[in-house]
Amino acid sequence: MSVQQSTPISPQIPAQRNPQRNIRRILPPADARLRARAAAATVWYLRLLAVLNIAAVVSLPFREEVHEHNAGEFFTPYLATAGLVSAALALFLAVVMRRRKRAAWVFNLLMAGPLFGLYALALTHAAYREHLFNWLSALLTGLFVAALLLGRREFDAIGDRSNPRLALAVGVGGILISGTLGTLLVDATNKLSGASLADKIAYTLLRGISVGPLADRIDAVDAPRWVDVIINILIAATFLLVLYACFRAPRGQALLAEDDEHRLRALLDRHGARDSLGYFALRRDKAVIFSPSGKAAIAYRVVGGVSLASGDPIGDPEAWPGAIDAWLAQARRHAWTPAVMGASEEAGTIYARHGLDALELGDEAIVDLSDFTLEGRAMRVVRQAHNRVRRAGYTVRMRRHEDIPDDEMAVLVERADHWRDGTTERGFSMALGRLGDPCDGRCVMLECRDAEGEPRALLSFVPWGEHGLSLDLMRRDRDCENGLMEFMVVELLLRAEELDVRRVSLNFAMFRSVFERGSRLGAGPVLRLWRSTLTFFSRWWQIESLYRANAKYRPVWEPRFLLFAKSSDIPRIGLASARAEGFLTPPALPSFARRKRTACPELTSSPQSAAP
Repeated sequence: MSVQQSTPISPQIPAQRNPQRNIRRILPPADARLRARAAAATVWYLRLLAVLNIAAVVSLPFREEVHEHNAGEFFTPYLATAGLVSAALALFLAVVMRRRKRAAWVFNLLMAGPLFGLYALALTHAAYREHLFNWLSALLTGLFVAALLLGRREFDAIGDRSNPRLALAVGVGGILISGTLGTLLVDATNKLSGASLADKIAYTLLRGISVGPLADRIDAVDAPRWVDVIINILIAATFLLVLYACFRAPRGQALLAEDDEHRLRALLDRHGARDSLGYFALRRDKAVIFSPSGKAAIAYRVVGGVSLASGDPIGDPEAWPGAIDAWLAQARRHAWTPAVMGASEEAGTIYARHGLDALELGDEAIVDLSDFTLEGRAMRVVRQAHNRVRRAGYTVRMRRHEDIPDDEMAVLVERADHWRDGTTERGFSMALGRLGDPCDGRCVMLECRDAEGEPRALLSFVPWGEHGLSLDLMRRDRDCENGLMEFMVVELLLRAEELDVRRVSLNFAMFRSVFERGSRLGAGPVLRLWRSTLTFFSRWWQIESLYRANAKYRPVWEPRFLLFAKSSDIPRIGLASARAEGFLTPPALPSFARRKRTACPELTSSPQSAAP
């Protein structure tokens, strides 16, 4: 299966119970299609104006033509001013209008509506009516306003309540900074003498609006062309920041509440064996949305305007469509980009029916303990590593977290923090992000001690149903014996019956098929190039090494998928995933792991049911 193309997923789940709902989704009513086309037309108009404004800035004859029309008895369509500010405004508005933000619709209507009225009034005078270009400008502006009105119901995405205050602060601060810098440039490069401070400030502000003849009315100032362009760029950047503050999506700060966690745990008790990543939905930097019946839920986190879910929905598969509908509706309402990291093929089939596309990310290594053995030539390397470490005097102790005394757990947590590579606790889709929490008593801890009894490494696994474990944490002393992790994993696989465990999920191997197929005889040039590229990047990120480390246990490989609505969103989703997993860490974000909880949901009284 190629990782360069979207992967079709074969249906495995029965169709939804309401087929008419699917028909309406595929064939919307005529008025709905008209609204959607009108909304799309406003986006394309803004994109076209952004291109024309940029072309006018670059092309001197085109720019002079636009300025002549604006200065004489002509007028140009909405947002056609041949300036960088107008180009930036049109481009930004095209982006937020494409996300169907209500605030952007209001802004365009308040700007273009009165302008069209002014154009209509001007055409009643003979001086303006005789110019054909004025009729064309009025027509284009009027069509844009009409498209806004026709598509008004499509723009229903809300913004953050703090946006107006933030936009005001950004606007005031940005104008002060850019205006001060521009005034200093004008003062240093002015070719004329006698200009007052007010003249320089006025020239700077007018040049921020346009590099055309607008600022030429300040007779005491004559700055070089490059200064005009720099001032225009500074003001345009400030304007973009103000627009971003006005139209940014809500930040999605809601975290997992105790009641939500209790309901999730009840769903996991019933259906936790379906997905090895299900327990990671209990991360407390995630939020959760339930299906109308309460029998299914999706855990997600909003990062950079991306509503990032992980793994499969929790709960009854029959209720998954309801949870997915609620999650997608919420994402649309807040202008978030929906995405799912690490979904199984079964869940990917359901998501695909709701309009999401799939891309294979890699494979999860699952070891069925009934088939695992150290015998045979294929296991020779693992067997030798296991025997070598055991002869060196290392031993492994396995316990449930709830069986570890508090003082011992505190020591293990301290060692795990000390052995961690860096200060950031990484993980989102396949890591719990906390160790030693009293709510996670069913997790399994493996402690490895050397011949002197000193802890040298540990592994922690979360429950996967009643008879499974899923790897959560791997930490070791870097000065310990080579092959210590292999020794611990083999010890778990050989002694898992002590904990009544029948299957174990190990690390996730990204792009496993590329490494496996790219090394085979007859691999094509594209596949070999893709494998070489991943091998190169494996010097900094453990891509190939994770695959090799998992493959030595002869696991069953289960594919995992990235699900997305539009291919153009993949770069944004990738950036959000890197932030969520801890590879890109904004310094201002607090650590969710330090949030205190009053009590564990499993210990509270009168628990609520997960489903009504």
